Amino acid sequence: MKVSYFPGCTLKTKAKDLDLYARKCAEVLGVTLEEIENWQCCGGVFTTSNDELATKLSSVRALSEANKKGQPLVSVCSACHNVLKQTNQMMKDDTIPAANHVNNYIAPDSYNGETEVIHYLELLRDKIGFDKIKEKVVNPLTGKKVAAYYGCLLLRPGKVMAMDDVENPTIMEDLIRALGAEPVIYAYRNECCGGYITLESKELAKAKSQKVTSNAADKGAEVIVTACPLCLYNLKKNGSPVPVVYITELLAEALGVKE
Repeated sequence: MKVSYFPGCTLKTKAKDLDLYARKCAEVLGVTLEEIENWQCCGGVFTTSNDELATKLSSVRALSEANKKGQPLVSVCSACHNVLKQTNQMMKDDTIPAANHVNNYIAPDSYNGETEVIHYLELLRDKIGFDKIKEKVVNPLTGKKVAAYYGCLLLRPGKVMAMDDVENPTIMEDLIRALGAEPVIYAYRNECCGGYITLESKELAKAKSQKVTSNAADKGAEVIVTACPLCLYNLKKNGSPVPVVYITELLAEALGVKE
């Protein structure tokens, strides 16, 4: 199986392990991640202003490139995925003037939201299947208590992201079970870590992060996993009492490709 892959800026710098193990694990599972040629930053955040176009153009180019290949577009960074998915939804809606303006910029390669945009977790669940992943496990994580941290961007806005139940997600917990580990359910697993307010109020961001990590630790978690580079940075920087790693690192450990 071949899919188009959008790594994003951070996965080429601070979040190399998120990218490296996404690729290694995909190979083991029979999937080729074909990196989009000449991709640029997704824009960092999805700006809801109808007249803001510049930050959306690079995402539309990536979406259009995947469409030309007839492939779904996969990303693993929560922030990139959020921007790509929301931009794709915008391009589907011909009532939004911005969509027409964007196509004026990229003509003649007009694009109208045809690409299937999925997160790496959805690739694992919906295209490969957790049962098949379970069969590929060579190092079962038996007895390991793992807390999944979703954060804000992976699930919201729920109607657009449409990955899982916004209030009670299960996709990461189901993957954790497939790897032989025990998922830890805790109250703050889909609450904000404060990443986007760090520059405005470090103390408030720290308090939000510590609520997440202390809640997970209090429920018995031995490790926290996430797919968001900003979340991982924020949780670790603000003194998590348990290790915080990328979900792809946990997968790589179970599949026997962790360096």
